[in-house]
Amino acid sequence: MSGEEPRRRGRRRSEESRQAILTAAFDLVAEEGQDFTIEGIAARAGVSKQTIYRWWPTKGDILLESLAEQAEARISTSDRDSYLQDLRHFLDQTFTVLRPPGVRSALRSLMAEAQQNPELLLRFREEFLERRRASLLQIVSRAEVRGDLPPRVRSELVADIVFGVIWYRMLATDRLLDGADAGSLAGLLASHE
Repeated sequence: MSGEEPRRRGRRRSEESRQAILTAAFDLVAEEGQDFTIEGIAARAGVSKQTIYRWWPTKGDILLESLAEQAEARISTSDRDSYLQDLRHFLDQTFTVLRPPGVRSALRSLMAEAQQNPELLLRFREEFLERRRASLLQIVSRAEVRGDLPPRVRSELVADIVFGVIWYRMLATDRLLDGADAGSLAGLLASHE
């Protein structure tokens, strides 16, 4: 036997499994809404149910982490050299992620459950809502530094308006947000008038 140490694959395999589970959960919720199962996630991700339960105590916890990770992976805060273009791109991608009925249904369910469960509300705020807000505030902060943020625009209010529109549409109406809405909203928030 040579003096070489055996290659350790456990950690890498665990991260690969974790990502497969989160992707499977997102895909299933997009397709099936809240009716997805741990068994379905395990089958799609190619892992055992025990692997899933080792990392997440409930289906809701998987869903919360999955939605947060997918939002970060699919919604860019990249610099497009203008506040208007950065904001428009962020909104377009956000509205696309929210398009599948299952995703909207899952977020509505998480929000409703969080209102009754203080522990879930705390996790929902920290692991999803605040992360999405921080992503948008990166765009606003960069615009401030670049000098193309309208002078009367306050960053916290931009986030309140954007997420207020999103949650109003999801919770109170059946109307989807689309590219035209993204353009209108970005135009309003980037207006120098």
